[in-house]
Amino acid sequence: MPPKLDLPTLQNWSCHNCGGCCRQHEIEITAEERQRIEQQGWQADQLAGHAGPVVESLPARGGVARWRLAHRSDGACVFLDERGLCRIHARFGEPAKPLACRVYPFAFHPAGDRVVLGFRFSCPSVVSNRGATPAAQRGDLTTLYDLVVPNNAGTIAAPAFRPGLALSWNDVRELGGELDRLLTRPAVPLPLRLLWCLGTLDLLNARSDQELAGARWRPAVSQAASAVIAELPEMPPTLLSPTGMARRMFRLLVAQYARRDTFAEVSAGWRYRWRLFRSIVRFIWGAGRIPPLQAGFESVPFAVVERPFGPWPAQADELLTRYLRVKIESLHYCGRACYDLPVRQGFANLALAVAATCYLARWLAAGAGRREWNAEDFERALAAVDHHHAYSPALALPDFQQRQRWLLNQREVTRLVAWYAR
Repeated sequence: MPPKLDLPTLQNWSCHNCGGCCRQHEIEITAEERQRIEQQGWQADQLAGHAGPVVESLPARGGVARWRLAHRSDGACVFLDERGLCRIHARFGEPAKPLACRVYPFAFHPAGDRVVLGFRFSCPSVVSNRGATPAAQRGDLTTLYDLVVPNNAGTIAAPAFRPGLALSWNDVRELGGELDRLLTRPAVPLPLRLLWCLGTLDLLNARSDQELAGARWRPAVSQAASAVIAELPEMPPTLLSPTGMARRMFRLLVAQYARRDTFAEVSAGWRYRWRLFRSIVRFIWGAGRIPPLQAGFESVPFAVVERPFGPWPAQADELLTRYLRVKIESLHYCGRACYDLPVRQGFANLALAVAATCYLARWLAAGAGRREWNAEDFERALAAVDHHHAYSPALALPDFQQRQRWLLNQREVTRLVAWYAR
C-alpha cells in the first residue's frame, strides 16, 4: 500500500501570478519534456521577440545529458508573459508544463507510512498565506504526489536524533509535536519560544544513548521542556552577545541566504564571480558597509544591523511561528528533506534561518533609513532565506555544515537567535 498523503492545516496557497518563480529559478527538464516543448512549435512572435532556442543544453552530469528552459536577457523564462502567466499553460494547459514548474511551491517529504506536504516560503503567496487550503486542492495534489513520490518512499529511514542515535518515524512525529506545543504557547514572544525549543533539545542531547534508546519521546521532551521553561520563564533582561567567531560564521551563512543567483547574474561569468568573492570577504570581516547581494538590499554599515531594532512586530511573530510550525509538520528541517541532517542539528539550522531572517529584516529597515523593522521587512527577508534553506547545494557543503555544528555545540545558536531578535 502506498504511503498516505498528509496535508497541512496551517498553510494556504494559490498562485497570484507574481512571476517571481519564473525569474529566480533555473528550470531543468527531462528529455521527454524537452521533446514535448520543442514540438509545441513556438515562434518568436509568440515569445515577445525571443528568436533563440526555447530549450538550452546544460553540462552533462555523470555522463547524462541535461537541459533547461531558456531565459531572456532580463533573466525571466522565455515562456513568462507580461501578465506573469506561463505561455505553455495558457496555450496547452497545466499538464503540458515541466513537472518542476507544476510542483512549485509544494514539497513532498516521505515519513514512513505517509508522505507529508510542505511549502517553500520563497513564494510571496506562501509568505502571506493567501489562497486555497491544501484540502481544497487534494485532487491536484494527489496528481502531483503520483508523479513525484517514488515507489520506495515508504522504505526511507527516519532521521536520527543525533549521529548514532536512531529514531522511528513515530519518535520523530512525537518530538515534533512537543516542539509545536512549545511554539504555540500563548502570550509568549516567538524568540523566547524558540529558545525554549533549543534548550529542550540541548537537555535531551545531554542524556546518554542508553538513556534515550527506546525512550518514550513525548514524555521525555515534555519533561525537558518543563525544566527549560522553569529556568528561563522570560527573555533575560541582558543577553549574552555572540562571540566574534560566532558572528563571523553566522555572517557567512547570511551572505549565502542573501544571494539571488538569477540566470542573468550567473551569465555575467567571471565578473559576477569576482564581485561575489569580494562580497564574501567583506562579510567575513564584517567591517565597513554590507555589500548589496540582490535588488532591494541597500548597502548599509555592518555596525547598524547590530543595534536593537524593536519592537517585535505582531505580524512577524505570526509569520515566523507559522514558518517554523509548517517546517516541523512537513519534516522540512531534517532527514532526507534537509541534507540528511539529524533532528537536533536540523532544528538548530532552522533556528539559524530565523536568526538570518532577523538579520536581513534589520538590513532592509536600515536601507530604508528606519531604526524599527516592520512586517514587510520580515516577509521579504524570509522569502530570501527560504529560497536557499534546504535547497542550496552550498549549504550542504561540509564546511557550511561543520560551521553550523560548531555554533550548535558551543551554544552560539541560542545567542544568535536572542541577539538578532532583540
